[in-house]
Amino acid sequence: MPLLVTSAVGANGNGYGVLLAFDHNGDPLGVFSADSRIADPRGLSSDPQQRLLFLNSADRVLALDAAGKVVRDTGVIAGLDPGGGVFGPDGRYCVGLRSTRTILALSPDLRTPGEHVLPAGIVPFPRGFGFDATGRLFLASGIGPNGQGDNAIVAFAPADRARPSLLVGHDPDLSPLDLIVAPNGNVIVSSECPFGAPNAVTTLREYDSESGQLVRVFSAEGMAEFRKPRGLRFGPDGHLYCVAQDDVVAFDFAGGTCLGAVVQFPRLNGQALIFFPR
Repeated sequence: MPLLVTSAVGANGNGYGVLLAFDHNGDPLGVFSADSRIADPRGLSSDPQQRLLFLNSADRVLALDAAGKVVRDTGVIAGLDPGGGVFGPDGRYCVGLRSTRTILALSPDLRTPGEHVLPAGIVPFPRGFGFDATGRLFLASGIGPNGQGDNAIVAFAPADRARPSLLVGHDPDLSPLDLIVAPNGNVIVSSECPFGAPNAVTTLREYDSESGQLVRVFSAEGMAEFRKPRGLRFGPDGHLYCVAQDDVVAFDFAGGTCLGAVVQFPRLNGQALIFFPR
């Protein structure tokens, strides 16, 4: 099953601005889709029922089939500035909006404008989000490119998306870049602290989803360079994967150890990753 990675360009990166594919050995397979509508791509998510890959491009959202052909397109969405993307409990595709600082929910047919599921400006700078099995929404709030923001994780009940409750706000070593809800229900974030610093400490951090207590810290332990960690994904093997500046690093989630870099690719500038069958 190929591993797909979005390689962003962006003002603070030097990536390729395409969707790249790698085989099970980590060897590059080239560009997954050469469609010109894919520009500075960010978030990725799949719809297993329809076997489509949803991708956040610079100014639109696209759905691709297993051959890399674009089969759905929202068209240009003014001011989109997307981050990550996941499917919500109601089946809609949700996109993090970095400039508007909220989340946009789109029908999976990508034919309607969509709606904000959180009030605009809900956090200083959104850095990844996810839903648990009950529909509870977790949102990481980090530092933006301008250096402003906070380092926290907030939660929203299914019945009230307007009032966040603080889950994590007092971890001095937290500077979140992405968030995922683990199979055990806990919240995992990739962290670079201090954000953007040459000597930043990069970790994955697991928090109890009810108490917000830090459960575990995953580090590369010298097994990989692991700089500028971004997107998180659980693989079909149960391992936890994180894409970073020049590599994709795997972690044994059960044991808490680093398994090393499964992909090494100069200037990757990875933002999101997914295992997607062709």
